[in-house]
Amino acid sequence: MTEHKIKTMQELCRMDTASFKESQKFPFCVVLDNVRSMHNIGSCFRTCDAFRLERLFLCGITAVPPHREIEKAALGATLSVDWTYCEDTLRAVEQLKAEGYRVYAVEQVHGSIPLQDFKPQTGKKIAFVFGNEVDGVAQEVVDACCGALEIPQFGTKHSFNISVTAGIVLWQAMAGYLESGNV
Repeated sequence: MTEHKIKTMQELCRMDTASFKESQKFPFCVVLDNVRSMHNIGSCFRTCDAFRLERLFLCGITAVPPHREIEKAALGATLSVDWTYCEDTLRAVEQLKAEGYRVYAVEQVHGSIPLQDFKPQTGKKIAFVFGNEVDGVAQEVVDACCGALEIPQFGTKHSFNISVTAGIVLWQAMAGYLESGNV
């Protein structure tokens, strides 16, 4: 029987916050479009930290740190992940496009790309827009994006929780990025 002993913090070789801030990031950004749950916001911070993303945009009604409810899920990632507040999500999308990002809404729309078919292009920076827990990504924001990604689903509910969606999408993007030899 194989021994599956839990790794210690030393074995995991995690960097401290200062080292994280100085490290090279993967060329991905996350945009939260009017996300109302502070636990979801905190979870997105933590996921952005785990994948060492460039930054996180908090837009519209999305709450910003410092806040105890965000920190419950972020577990300190609000200190490591660079973030920007932007009152208007559309402005954040336009800024990212001007900076050379391909921006994708994560939304169920006609003509969306099934997530399993999405392959990040070598050398391209990508931003992912995640929407409100009830209303999703605003239509005007979807229209401004380069495309839309959709996670296939097979149950009775029409969507995943945003924090779950972010984890799934970012893992798929990172796997495609690493698979193409970008590290």
